[in-house]
Amino acid sequence: MEHWKKMIAPIVVALIIIGYYIGIAVFFMAVPGIPTAIKVLMTVIPLALAAVMLGVLISRIKEIKGGEEDDLSQY
Repeated sequence: MEHWKKMIAPIVVALIIIGYYIGIAVFFMAVPGIPTAIKVLMTVIPLALAAVMLGVLISRIKEIKGGEEDDLSQY
């Protein structure tokens, strides 16, 4: 739990972005009058981006637990 404080910001930001993408997908599913192809496209893309963001969050948590808190020090 020593790295917990360093994980708070990435978790909060990732949850906000994931919620935003899911909200966009739900919004486009709820709007009537949009053709089905566009609805599918406008829900699949944000959900895919939310999944990618979750993967990035998991990767970042592993980096922090592994001791790589500062990625910029590598460059």
